[in-house]
Amino acid sequence: MKDIVGNPSRRAFLKTGAAFGGGIFAAGMPLSQSIWAAEGKVLKARGPRDIVNLDPGFFQGGPDVDVMNCIYSKLTHYKPGSDWGWELEAAEKVEQVDPTNIRFRLKKGIKFTGGYGELTARDVKFSFERSAAIADWGPLDHVEIEGDYTGVIVLKTPFAPLWTLALPYGVGHIVSEDAVMKATSDGGDFGMKPPAFSGPYMLADWKANQYLLLTRNPDWSGPKPGFDEIRILPIADLKTAERAYQAGDLDFTSISLDSLAKFKNTPPADTKVEEHPSLRYAWIGMNMDHPKLKDINVRKAIQWAINVPQILEAAYAGHADAATGIIAPGVVGHREKALVPPEGDLAKAKDFLEKAGVSDLHLTIDCQNVSTFSTVAVIVQAQLSQIGIAVEIKVQDRGSFSTVGNESKGERWKDLQLILNDFSSLPDPSYATSSFLQSQVGVWNWERFRSERFDELHAKAITLDDPDERAKLYYEMQDLMEESGAYRFLTHGGNPVVYRTSQTQAATRPDGVPLYLDFSPV
Repeated sequence: MKDIVGNPSRRAFLKTGAAFGGGIFAAGMPLSQSIWAAEGKVLKARGPRDIVNLDPGFFQGGPDVDVMNCIYSKLTHYKPGSDWGWELEAAEKVEQVDPTNIRFRLKKGIKFTGGYGELTARDVKFSFERSAAIADWGPLDHVEIEGDYTGVIVLKTPFAPLWTLALPYGVGHIVSEDAVMKATSDGGDFGMKPPAFSGPYMLADWKANQYLLLTRNPDWSGPKPGFDEIRILPIADLKTAERAYQAGDLDFTSISLDSLAKFKNTPPADTKVEEHPSLRYAWIGMNMDHPKLKDINVRKAIQWAINVPQILEAAYAGHADAATGIIAPGVVGHREKALVPPEGDLAKAKDFLEKAGVSDLHLTIDCQNVSTFSTVAVIVQAQLSQIGIAVEIKVQDRGSFSTVGNESKGERWKDLQLILNDFSSLPDPSYATSSFLQSQVGVWNWERFRSERFDELHAKAITLDDPDERAKLYYEMQDLMEESGAYRFLTHGGNPVVYRTSQTQAATRPDGVPLYLDFSPV
């Protein structure tokens, strides 16, 4: 699911409160006093927002998945390290029999808590089919049970993202059919009340917007996890997280790019700083249906007037590279360069504006009240003024911003003009392109970009196994987006992290997202 910086998930915007609002810090006490001390080894980590839903059929984004990874089992999971890949987890074997049939054999002895017995193929079938409506499953048809521990995942059509998205991420988590049916009666959403656990940890406590506590699962028979407890503290603001780390209240956190140099030059004691690329993508979008932006020449004038390196220097302290599209380096379909060079060209911008016959143009740009984005908006305002376009900046909190382009939330989308947006992504290019399909106009596609060709390419690309052939289609899709004039790609940013070497050896995905089960204590 796709988070907008902070951020709302791809398929359901979040309206979570600000971290620590009325919580731990507001109570005026240090974390060490407000969260009880525990004997044994404890890992304290920052979460980018509060946890919203721990049901694999209804989760709301990456932070939820980070916790689900600890309390449930999956057939496969992402490997830690610098390269994207997956490895077996609950599965003893997974093999692609043909383009639409994937056979699996489960490891024996994985137990559900609460007396719900062993994890079997029946639970796999129940779990996958109850979440089949989620787009991450693509063309999942059903799961055939062959035996207690064996089965076949049956697809309607070939689906390459099964290996890079569905199985190792959110919808791949397996829940107990008996436990879920008893808890919900209809197999529906159990939210923040998991009825049974099958991973190394179990949910011990959760205080909204304060903390989430994981403790060892006594029924777990696999390799013993490194920590007795994992405490995840929701801290949306990275500067706040940095202060919490420096105060000793966190052992692991992401840090802001503009703090990277400080942490590298004068790190706190026993601290390792790691730089990781990000899969996120930030861009300036334009509502193609707004009367002021219907003319493609106006949109192209804006594209060419925006100087991306200037933005990155001011807003990202020069630590981020210019994006060439929505697909990050290291992922199939990443373009070597954009059609519009990062520096733009003011002369070309003025020519496009003259071709449109427009003068004295006044526009608005909507963005979140995050310091990085506010800075970007100010720079864009100054750059567009150089071609005679006046821009009013409309800074909004996350809750307000999350509805501005969504038709189901009212009429505000009709007034939307320029948008500074930022989405999360995953290591399959379809995760990024799916937000810009025609079906997503007024949902995630706030530019209201419509292209039959784009939709056709997206549908074809997910069926291809050859990465080179897939890449060609994603190159063209990003070309189509840029040629519409509705997109000015900015950056993928970065995700530097710090951790306390006296407490842990951290383990992350290539993009710096923590894989808590692979953390080891010191």
